[in-house]
Amino acid sequence: MLRLTDISKIYGGKVKTRAVDGVTLEIGAGEFVAVTGPSGCGKSTLLHIMGLIDTPSEGSLLFMGEEVAGASEKRLTQLQREHVGFVFQNFNLIDELTAAENVEVALIYRRVPGRERKERIAEALERVGLTAQARQRPGQLSGGQQQRVALARALVSRPKLILADEPTGSLDTANGEVVMDLLTEAVKGGATLVMATHSFSHAERADRAYRMLDGRLTGNPASPWSPGFKVMTG
Repeated sequence: MLRLTDISKIYGGKVKTRAVDGVTLEIGAGEFVAVTGPSGCGKSTLLHIMGLIDTPSEGSLLFMGEEVAGASEKRLTQLQREHVGFVFQNFNLIDELTAAENVEVALIYRRVPGRERKERIAEALERVGLTAQARQRPGQLSGGQQQRVALARALVSRPKLILADEPTGSLDTANGEVVMDLLTEAVKGGATLVMATHSFSHAERADRAYRMLDGRLTGNPASPWSPGFKVMTG
């Protein structure tokens, strides 16, 4: 699914900052991989590169076998729309739209016909337990409900790759577990999931977990993992 080789993202002029620094990582189809680490360590930037939202400054990025480092914006947008679902920590919902309309945005981008859109929106909202809230706007929903709308929007296009950036970071424990259950269910359905998280307990659900610090992957977590859990080095 993804193969990153010596990927770096560099910002700045004379004084340069390496938000991602020489990351090499391969993620197979159907895997669930977690990346943990403190705020500002490069997790979000790494996910944005994997999801073709951002481009690397250095290195090679194979996306489903295709070299996309240096690809045109048009090609990156096409691949992203066809294959990637993004779940953001701050939900990124459009306040003026209902829950159903927010979910529909993902299908409009993919030019899904109207009748099929309606069916898939209903299916996605039912999947996240929000059928009754379909006509409510984000301001009428709780934080947990908003995140589930965002998750429905990511899943409705049936992406091969789901990137979740702190998907439970602003939720209480109960809602966080609901979102994690939905994400792991998507993996069981065949999707590949890469999740950035501060939560070690949620990272423990992954097949592999990496610790990120100063833009690099390391195998030294800040707190202990459960016995037998795999902490990987880059």
